[in-house]
Amino acid sequence: MTSKQRAYLKGLAMNIDPIFQIGKSGLTPEVTEAVNEAFNTRELIKLAVLKNCMEDAREIAAVLGDRTHSQVVQVIGKKIVLYKENKDHKKINLPL
Repeated sequence: MTSKQRAYLKGLAMNIDPIFQIGKSGLTPEVTEAVNEAFNTRELIKLAVLKNCMEDAREIAAVLGDRTHSQVVQVIGKKIVLYKENKDHKKINLPL
């Protein structure tokens, strides 16, 4: 992913709300599966890491990106943005 594409996705992510919250139990298999299923309907997902979560947001983003085969767009504070291209229902056209 180029820096231009990453900047474009960051701009799109500013307008969406987090659809998942990672809490005290951290990154569970259920959360991973839910995020993976969400990629069936959307390409850009924002997650919030709650204050009571003891894990680092950057580590969670890296592991989640690895497990769901998605790309980490950005991690700002306790917010994570992930992108995964949907071949069947493409909604986001990335700049070249």
